[in-house]
Amino acid sequence: MLKRTLIAALAAVTLTHTAAQAESPAELNDLEIAHVAYTADNIDIRYAHLALAISKDPKIHDFANTMIRDHTVVNELALALLKKLKVQPQDNFLSRQLSENADKLVAEMSMLSGKDFDLRYAENEHGYHKAVNDLVGKTFIPNIENAEMKALFQQALAIFEAHEAHAETMAGSLMQRQSMAQ
Repeated sequence: MLKRTLIAALAAVTLTHTAAQAESPAELNDLEIAHVAYTADNIDIRYAHLALAISKDPKIHDFANTMIRDHTVVNELALALLKKLKVQPQDNFLSRQLSENADKLVAEMSMLSGKDFDLRYAENEHGYHKAVNDLVGKTFIPNIENAEMKALFQQALAIFEAHEAHAETMAGSLMQRQSMAQ
């Protein structure tokens, strides 16, 4: 678990470092930030669908269904706000990088099954939410100019911080079960 946690942390640091080389996330405008958030939500929905397809653990299924529900609702609210403002989200280096990394991770996780998949999914969910929540809370929210968008991001962050805590607990429980079985 420690090795996987370190890999997830390294991936988050690499994401931040690579992004800083190409362009700084702090320099993204509101519409670029909206695209990153929408992309990140869709990625987590994709991970959840993968979990529903591979895992047989009811707790993983419950968590995955929560991810689909909550991230879909936030995306719907974001799209409604963008429609109201009569603007479109703007693709950017960070949303593209998130998608590329997700493709690689889905390919990796698709090769797993059983308890190995469940633990990898839970650890990824914890690391992914931690990295995205950190980016949203420390970089995006302070730099969003539109008050309605800022409020939506603050509301979503509270939900996603609960996801992070839930994923951490779930990963710890799965790891404990695996070590007891050995």
